[in-house]
Amino acid sequence: MATGNRYHAVGDMIPSTLARPGAAPFWLAVLLTGVGTGVAAAALTRLLETVQHIMWNGAGTNLLDAAEHAGAWRHILVLLGAGIVTGAGQIILGQLSSGNGIDTTAAIWFHAGRMPALRTLGSALLSVIIVGMGVSLGREGAPKQAGAVIANFFSNRAHLSDEQRRLLVACGAGAGMGAAYGVPLGGALFALEVMRGVLALRYVLPALFSSVVATAVSWIALPDAPTYLIPAYRSSISSVLWALLAGPIAGVASVGYVRLVTWADRHKPLGWRRLTAPLLGLALLGAVSIWFPQLLGNGKDISQLAFTNQVTPALLLTLLALKPAAIVLCVRSGAPGGLFTPSLTVGALLGAVLGHAWSWFWPGVPPGLFAVLGAAAVLAATTQGPISTVVLMMELTSRDRSFIVPLLLAVATATLVARSIEPRSIYDARLTDEEVEARQKARELPPR
Repeated sequence: MATGNRYHAVGDMIPSTLARPGAAPFWLAVLLTGVGTGVAAAALTRLLETVQHIMWNGAGTNLLDAAEHAGAWRHILVLLGAGIVTGAGQIILGQLSSGNGIDTTAAIWFHAGRMPALRTLGSALLSVIIVGMGVSLGREGAPKQAGAVIANFFSNRAHLSDEQRRLLVACGAGAGMGAAYGVPLGGALFALEVMRGVLALRYVLPALFSSVVATAVSWIALPDAPTYLIPAYRSSISSVLWALLAGPIAGVASVGYVRLVTWADRHKPLGWRRLTAPLLGLALLGAVSIWFPQLLGNGKDISQLAFTNQVTPALLLTLLALKPAAIVLCVRSGAPGGLFTPSLTVGALLGAVLGHAWSWFWPGVPPGLFAVLGAAAVLAATTQGPISTVVLMMELTSRDRSFIVPLLLAVATATLVARSIEPRSIYDARLTDEEVEARQKARELPPR
């Protein structure tokens, strides 16, 4: 019995060097996962841009600018179309496999990384199309799903163990994130800290290798440029004190936001309502977007404006109420999509509002800095991945040390408060309470 357990443990080991038993097939699977994910991320991003250009008649990737110049009827008709596509897509996807499919997080933790390939890729394709049409969700969900499916495919071909498959699927999801936004280090840390839930040394190299390869491959078609262009903000006593006070507020707000998204996901429409709910919900979003086009898409454009202090306080306060409502409405309607950039946008709006209030008492700090710090705080608290969030914000903005002290304080305090109240992250919305508890217990086990 002991001998059998010993051989099982050896088979489950992650080969940290090329000389380890089973290293060749494992590392070949890591390489091919990176290449395949990079190609998929580039193709899905180009598809999204094409859909956006056709539907909104805009140039480039600035949905906000195109929506601001579009007529009222275009807002209504495009989002009505998104509702029809969502409803029909969900019906079709329901025929591809039994049940409701398997979420990537659930697949990694409870199914050894196994997930229905056709249905998952179909959901990724559907999310890219409707996000391009203006649905208020993120575009990173599709390359994450594609990366996970590709990793699962090569795990099968290489006959990897369950533990190796779990890691590789998490690496594929993180590589999709890295390739979609050009953030290779952040994508690797996201794979380990958020998706796999373990920052162990033996996992680092596969995550780094797959994310770097995927990002490098995606650069063949996608630009190698930061997602957000911001000034070189500097730390100050004012920004440090603000971070200490605003971090807990962001943590509490993140808990409410995560619970709302969880509620929305648990109450997705079933049966014939899968056709009517997205039609009504997304038509409502289209109507409201006539006056507030900032609600459309993943929120990247309004975040950019908030980071550079180009949004009035009144509009920031209004969008702080409307943007989370739009995200919850889309999830409740059954629309698939990512939650990374939308959560970052909610944080940017919250940070900007709190920053303007702080400026009344302690003027002098650029308001855009508060938006950046708020985005990081909410993102860390909702993903419960503080380390990956800090690195992601550095890569997304191409800024490193200039405001690192208030950034770390905001992220740490927000995550601590959120984690103390709610163990569920934004990526656990589809997990049951029992699954969340089981995952928490597994995380607390000592490493093997």
